[in-house]
Amino acid sequence: MSSDGITTTKATPKLRSRKDGAAIPLDDGDKRLMNLLQSRFPLDPEPFAAVAELAGLPLDDVLERTQRLLDARIIREITPIFDTRALGYSSMLVAAKVDSDNPHRAAKIINSHPGVSHNYLRTHEFNLWFTIATPPDSELGLEGTLDVLQRLTGAESIRQLPTLTLFKINMNLEMEGGTEALAAAAAEAVVPRELDAQDYDERDIEVIRALQGPMDVTERAYDQAANEVGMSTPDFLAHLEGMTERKLLRRVAAILFHRRAGFSANGMGVWRVPEDRVLETGARMAAVRGVSHCYQRPTYEDWPYSVFTMAHGRSKDECDAILDGIAAEHDLHGADRAVLYSSTEFKKIRLRYFTDEYSRWEREHS
Repeated sequence: MSSDGITTTKATPKLRSRKDGAAIPLDDGDKRLMNLLQSRFPLDPEPFAAVAELAGLPLDDVLERTQRLLDARIIREITPIFDTRALGYSSMLVAAKVDSDNPHRAAKIINSHPGVSHNYLRTHEFNLWFTIATPPDSELGLEGTLDVLQRLTGAESIRQLPTLTLFKINMNLEMEGGTEALAAAAAEAVVPRELDAQDYDERDIEVIRALQGPMDVTERAYDQAANEVGMSTPDFLAHLEGMTERKLLRRVAAILFHRRAGFSANGMGVWRVPEDRVLETGARMAAVRGVSHCYQRPTYEDWPYSVFTMAHGRSKDECDAILDGIAAEHDLHGADRAVLYSSTEFKKIRLRYFTDEYSRWEREHS
């Protein structure tokens, strides 16, 4: 038990095993390509040609490598990444205290909700951590949905941890650099992102439905979605550019299978930051290359940590190096910090928007 009375579990993660779960060798061309695909898949009629030029590789080689990385389950998918809050969906991170002897039962129930995109078993008495979203027309709403899930799982306690300030969300693994590159900070702090819902119309919804999900590896990767909504590809791409400007679309990018790509550890570093320092400290923490997500979240009597940082590394030691560097820079030690490692990944998907899966779940479970 820590000095502030909070029970914690020493972070000694058991890396999850599964078929095809181990990292596989990648050459320099693969790593360079994966860095480019993660950063931003171009809004271009021939996006792979644009990537090939940046990578200094022939187009045929880029197409072959990308398909091979997908088939080998190193790249999970190339997909648009829409902004959940901008689309009017309510979302939050939730920490649940469920039966530690059988967390799989609770995880299965939680996973059944289509708005649950991530669900992990972590090393803490609050052992099940998941993100959940509900659509604007949800009859239950987010609070009602969580009430149903707590009842169905028998969770002893849940803590709602909505985002108060979003400093960073960019799941972009550094494939070429080593630990020093991951622990390095950018020259400037990160400007917090807006979280308000934005205006959109039926045409935007049609575009989202046509494009969301895995994109095919083909020279003209946007043609199929453009045809589906009856638009020319240039007009379709111009519409996507407009959605980016309106903050509905963050980017189109490759999402990796972390462990297959060599990143076997992820640690959620949580920090007790004084309220008057949160904005400055969170922005500086978000600038660290190895931090993929950084948020300000509410505190509770049994949860005093206001800033959350997700660190990804090729090993637990690499994650520790990233988080220890943050601790040293901001003089946050002892009871002012904790690290929760994931021991089991129960679910990780991209959300699908404007589907009837949400209303169907509510009818079945409410």
